[in-house]
Amino acid sequence: MSFRGESVLVTGGDGFVGSRLCMRLLDEGAVVTVIVRDRNADSKLRLAGLLERVNVAYGDVADLAFVMRVMNEYGVRMCFHLAAQTLVGIANRSPLSTFESNIKGTWTVLEAVRLLKLPRLVVASSDKAYGSQGRLPYSEDFCLAGVHPYDVSKSCADLLARR
Repeated sequence: MSFRGESVLVTGGDGFVGSRLCMRLLDEGAVVTVIVRDRNADSKLRLAGLLERVNVAYGDVADLAFVMRVMNEYGVRMCFHLAAQTLVGIANRSPLSTFESNIKGTWTVLEAVRLLKLPRLVVASSDKAYGSQGRLPYSEDFCLAGVHPYDVSKSCADLLARR
């Protein structure tokens, strides 16, 4: 698949994996837009020299009107949804905000993609969605069995993303 000239949205593009995905997409000729929740959270993009090479939209991935506006304004044809609250300590201290980001954020992106009829979407998961099943490596046919707030939020996001 060629990304040359393709308008791609990366939610969570300011994270470790997301910033590297942005770098790869840019190298392949994509026009990349990134949703960043907090203005000081774009440091990984800045450190990687990407901040000037991507379109940055500051806002909440759980806000449907915002996500749809970004997709429309930048002519997005594909979305990589990586945005999530990933810090386990924060998830345990603040499960509601973790659920807002990880579950509602995923539902919002799915809904925007559905309403705008985007042809392609990739939703990132986590091995934590499978809980502690004791068998490695995990397989996608394993039961989703998150126990702690972060794990549960990723299990739920995976269920939402299934067809």
